[in-house]
Amino acid sequence: MPPDKISIRGAREHNLKNISLDIPRDKLVVLTGLSGSGKSSLAFDTIYAEGQRRYVESLSAYARQFLGQMEKPDVDLIEGLSPAISIDQKGTTRNPRSTVGTVTEIYDYLRLLFARVGHPHCPNCGREISGQTVEEITDAVLRLPNGTRLMILAPVVRGRKGEYSSLFADLMKKGFVRARVDGQIHNLDEPIQLERYKSHTIEVVVDRIVIRHGDEEGSSERQRLADSIETALRLAEGLVVVSVIDGEDMLFSENNACPVCGISVGVLEPRTFSFNSPHGACPECTGLGSMLEFDPELIIKSPDTSIIDGALEPLTKMGQNTSAYYMDVVTAVCEQYSIPMDVPVSQLTEDKLKILMYGAPDPVIVRHHRRRFEVKFDGVVSILRKRYKETGSDYIRQELERYMSNRPCPVCKGARLKPEALAVTVAGKNIVQITAMSIREALAFIQYLSGHTGETPLTKRESLIAAPILKEIRERLGFLVDVGLDYLTLDRSANTLAGGEAQRIRLATQIGSSLMGVIYILDEPSIGLHQRDNTRLINTLIKLRDLGNTVLVVEHDEDTMRAADWIVDLGPGAGEHGGEVIAQGTVEDIERSEKSITGAYLSGRKSIRVPSRRREGNGKFLRIVGARENNLKNIDVEIPLGKFICVTGVSGSGKSTLVNDILYRRLAQEFYGSKDKPGDHDRIEGIHYLDKVIDIDQSPIGRTPRSNPATYTGVFTYIREVFSKVPEARARGYQPGRFSFNVKGGRCEACKGEGIIQIEMQFLPDVYVPCEVCHGKRYNREALEIKYKGYSIADVLEMTAEHAMEFFENIPAIRNKLETLCAVGLGYIKLGQPATTLSGGEAQRVKLATELSKRATGKTLYILDEPTTGLHFADVDKLLNVLQRLTDAGNTVLVIEHNLDVIKCADWIIDLGPEGGEGGGQVIAQGTPEDVAMCEHSYTGQYLRPMLERDLELRAVS
Repeated sequence: MPPDKISIRGAREHNLKNISLDIPRDKLVVLTGLSGSGKSSLAFDTIYAEGQRRYVESLSAYARQFLGQMEKPDVDLIEGLSPAISIDQKGTTRNPRSTVGTVTEIYDYLRLLFARVGHPHCPNCGREISGQTVEEITDAVLRLPNGTRLMILAPVVRGRKGEYSSLFADLMKKGFVRARVDGQIHNLDEPIQLERYKSHTIEVVVDRIVIRHGDEEGSSERQRLADSIETALRLAEGLVVVSVIDGEDMLFSENNACPVCGISVGVLEPRTFSFNSPHGACPECTGLGSMLEFDPELIIKSPDTSIIDGALEPLTKMGQNTSAYYMDVVTAVCEQYSIPMDVPVSQLTEDKLKILMYGAPDPVIVRHHRRRFEVKFDGVVSILRKRYKETGSDYIRQELERYMSNRPCPVCKGARLKPEALAVTVAGKNIVQITAMSIREALAFIQYLSGHTGETPLTKRESLIAAPILKEIRERLGFLVDVGLDYLTLDRSANTLAGGEAQRIRLATQIGSSLMGVIYILDEPSIGLHQRDNTRLINTLIKLRDLGNTVLVVEHDEDTMRAADWIVDLGPGAGEHGGEVIAQGTVEDIERSEKSITGAYLSGRKSIRVPSRRREGNGKFLRIVGARENNLKNIDVEIPLGKFICVTGVSGSGKSTLVNDILYRRLAQEFYGSKDKPGDHDRIEGIHYLDKVIDIDQSPIGRTPRSNPATYTGVFTYIREVFSKVPEARARGYQPGRFSFNVKGGRCEACKGEGIIQIEMQFLPDVYVPCEVCHGKRYNREALEIKYKGYSIADVLEMTAEHAMEFFENIPAIRNKLETLCAVGLGYIKLGQPATTLSGGEAQRVKLATELSKRATGKTLYILDEPTTGLHFADVDKLLNVLQRLTDAGNTVLVIEHNLDVIKCADWIIDLGPEGGEGGGQVIAQGTPEDVAMCEHSYTGQYLRPMLERDLELRAVS
């Protein structure tokens, strides 16, 4: 019998304390515990890593060279292990060509559907294209002028890779003499060498004919032309190319051609509808749908600035001589067209601004260096575009890109495909119109095609062909609806998805694969999900389990824990204080455990209490007027200042668009001169009540291992100063720079301060070994000889924030910064821990601690996007204390959040909805949590009401 449990013995990865435990197989298992307690170390770095390693080890050495091998985790024994699949939040692609449709493979099936049952139309006149007979093709060719010389070609290979030597030999045997290969005519008896891995087009020359009208010779030429066309059609499977000498090629098909315009469309293939293939992609934007274009709104430094005061900023940054020349040209244009140079650009008429940006109709007389000459002024946009194309400097190119924004392609208007592909329809819709639908709308349309609504627009033949394709599409769309992503559109770019959305897409894809006997490991799949949709996610996890899989979920969500078959609670603390199994069993077992903090919150022995009063604020407001970016419905939103505010709503309701895309970008423009263009809105009133905006997101605090919490928070500067004042350091003349591992002096030069050496292993993965000179300490011997209270600078970097706070308790500048790290629940992280090893939630809290340690102005707006990511109940309590402290200092804290413990503690709630996608974008409710809880139309209110009632009951009991 197969084992019924996964047995782990002696797990010591990271902070795990040599733990041993048994996890039941084929169950839904939740791993929980405080942040940093070792959940991810157990799930991903131990169980998943060992499962992957064993799978890779089973492959041949040849296959292993193409796969990244994983080191054996630090564990004595794991038994009962199946192949493991990790569905984490880091799998989202940054490729601008990836969309929700391509990632889920739905777009691949749509391409197949359109290639098999699509109705092609003429991209010119819109008429449906029908097949052409040999007679119709012959008549079309004979309409060419008398005396026209042409070749009849059979395109036997069109844009495919290969050498095709056997094809050429076969054509010679059939009696053909010539072929046009990649546009060049070759005799088939001469050697034709083609590059194997390049795409080629091979067209056999069937005949060469001169068009003659109105005589017996013309009649015989007609018969000859018809025979040649028939031969070409037979040879090229229904295609023929008529190449007019000194003219253009004409493509004809037995299948697809417009009877009026004469436009022919090749045989429909799946690649015809691919924007990642030259056969389907718009040639102007190569299938991206957008192009970087110079944006007048970014070029003009500030609309309130005049041209004399430098409103045309990029023209002043092109080198002294070049800038002087172009400013003289602009001056001449302004003089000739009466454009005032001393008034703010915002006061110029649209016509005058258009002349400046896109050029003047007539030449202008320029005075430059005592010379007068006439030039054609093409506009600032044209000047910058020319500079961008011609420069060889990457620096100048990057500088110019600051004045560019992504705009829809002027040819395809963002559709990404060629006109021929866009002219093919199924049930009156082209493929782009279907991908522009939300997933829920697309599912309804596919069900309509399938006949689930009682009728179908497809013919009986088309229905037979489309049935298996529609079944695959329908199932995949259904899975996406099940995980709460029905508001996404299929053409949504994958790089705009949040981590939780990307993870749930991958989860839906895995359900579609219907594997069994697999261990699925998920990292907080509930992130970004409203409580309303939690049940759908949990049902999806249960469905995955019921297929015969073991589902391990690292999670803090209470609903998921209560739905789990088994819970493993790690702790008791974080970092070096964690790494032990505190409790395991059913949710009832965890609730009864006296040692488990998780059990205390689940049972109600502990809880996050609602504040006894809500802040009144300072009476001032930010007012966003006419917000209409993405799905926002031209809404006006008032944000009271001096309060702790939560923006809530179901996934896809418009929260991030309102806060990040409109509010933050507009304020960043105002305070920091940011070039990021805000989302579409009319204006924001009340900005003068603020002096800065701080966006505390979950992006990494650094891209390299050199960045760490000590350097990011700035505490390392003070630590280095302390070491430079040690008597021994002063005697040697060491300055603070001597204790930096980023510059020459004190760092180990063998590893350049990295502490590790990277060794390339060809087909094996690169190996990182501690530096043999400094043994991983990063510093040279002289720097390490300097000790403060018996500790070297390398020893201090190995300290946790908690330990370091006690160590430097008598130095206020250091202690205060470390206190804030501990206050946000990061007392367990080491000061020198590489930034690349921090989770998104940890990085966000390092940023929060950094801001908390600065002196508050009382006029700051702090913006946080789901700061509870990765946080346990107890950590959420700590986070709330920090946010309340920031607000108590007179600042405004604005949080996008789904966590009800945070929402119930807010002073003010702005609830968007009612649904996601096109069904959202409206303000459903505003006010205190009590006000929103009374709103019948608010999903947030419906879930908030019982929490507030439970809190009142607990207050009454206590």
